[in-house]
Amino acid sequence: MIKNLSYRTTVIANVSWIAGWTVIQALILYIVVGLNLYLSVTDALVNNILLAMAGYAMFQGLKYYHPGLTYQLIAATVLTAFAVLLFQLATTQIFPDNEDYLNFVNNWIIIRGIINWLMLAVVTVLSWLWFNIKEQKESELRKLTTEKLAREAELASLRQKLQPHFLFNSLNSINALIGSRPEEARKMVQQLSDFFRSTLKKDDQQLVPFSEELQHLELYLDIEKVRFGHRLKTHIEHDDDALGLVLPALLLQPVVENAIKFGLYDTTGEIIIRIKARTENNFLVVTVENPYDPETSKPKQGTGFGLNAIQRRLYLLYARQDLLTTMQDEVTFSTQIRIPQ
Repeated sequence: MIKNLSYRTTVIANVSWIAGWTVIQALILYIVVGLNLYLSVTDALVNNILLAMAGYAMFQGLKYYHPGLTYQLIAATVLTAFAVLLFQLATTQIFPDNEDYLNFVNNWIIIRGIINWLMLAVVTVLSWLWFNIKEQKESELRKLTTEKLAREAELASLRQKLQPHFLFNSLNSINALIGSRPEEARKMVQQLSDFFRSTLKKDDQQLVPFSEELQHLELYLDIEKVRFGHRLKTHIEHDDDALGLVLPALLLQPVVENAIKFGLYDTTGEIIIRIKARTENNFLVVTVENPYDPETSKPKQGTGFGLNAIQRRLYLLYARQDLLTTMQDEVTFSTQIRIPQ
């Protein structure tokens, strides 16, 4: 429809241009030069039809061959204007016995040639600019499409990389439980099945409500509690308003997994993983805290693959580097994520 509208607009513009210049030239020939009305209208109409055909030919030529604004275009407009002039001279045979008209043609031939060239030059430059802008827009669109596909591919890759080691750990735990605690092993298999079924359903979703992400996170925590038994406790707090806010799907599980890993491995006895969510200045702010013992913890460089992957994912989605921050004091390590709404 847009294409048809553009075509109709072009036709109307060309017809209007021919009609307008025909009227103006006819009036000049009739009033200034002194030709009769029939001669004036006929000459103006023939002149503008030839110019319109030449301009259309230049437009079509630029459609398939798009050089820069160089001598090639200048030469093309000069040659086309010369061809138009030759055709105009041929039309003088329509009135071979009209001395006034023949005198007008001979006296104004150079000026008319220059005017024709200027008009064709304007049409050519405008056509060149139109095709150049169109080409730039198409190139920009291709670039944006390519970047979008690359970003989506990287996001998918990041999400996939975060799951395998959790699966391997869970399978190892199930293997260990089969002999000593078969009921818990069966329960863990069922929970693991529910967890990955939920993960597969979210593969095509970019943003989900926090309430849905929380349900998925609780499935994950149920599995981890079977793995670690009484050592792992969790405490979840959230504002009621936070439940309806959205965040990237499957974002919190690797953050909590990181907290469990370093909380349990670096401490002895029971630990509590605290998850807090609140609204703040049009942001969903989620904080995950785990115990931290500097005397038993090994020095950490950076935030580890899990958090680095989350930070990269947030940057790809929101083009901001400040949405994930970590803090630590003598007893607690905190990870805070801010999701723009």
